[in-house]
Amino acid sequence: MAYLTDRKRVSGLGSAGSGTTHHWHQTVLSAALVILVPLFVFTFGAALGEPWPEVVAYYSRPFPALVALLTLVVGWIHFAKGVQVLIEDYVPGTARKVAIVATTCLSYGAALIGVYALIRLAL
Repeated sequence: MAYLTDRKRVSGLGSAGSGTTHHWHQTVLSAALVILVPLFVFTFGAALGEPWPEVVAYYSRPFPALVALLTLVVGWIHFAKGVQVLIEDYVPGTARKVAIVATTCLSYGAALIGVYALIRLAL
């Protein structure tokens, strides 16, 4: 058995260097959602309960469509990053990798479907 110093034993097991960046992205996304969600509620509320042609005409305007688009994209990215942190903390082994890939694909897929539906509605 080779003699290893304490420093040599933990060398390479430290920070991955991405924790601060991940936290900063989550903070920025949270701040964006604080602004976007109330805007989305007010713009969506104006179209709620209206007949289909009026909803299509409403979302054909740039401001409501842009607010809905940004809310969808930022919300799903924020979800993906948040769930990744939860999975990293609580799921062990290979299941962790599978769960991270699955939830990332799910969240970006849902964002893509939402953007596609909004584009179809707006155009």
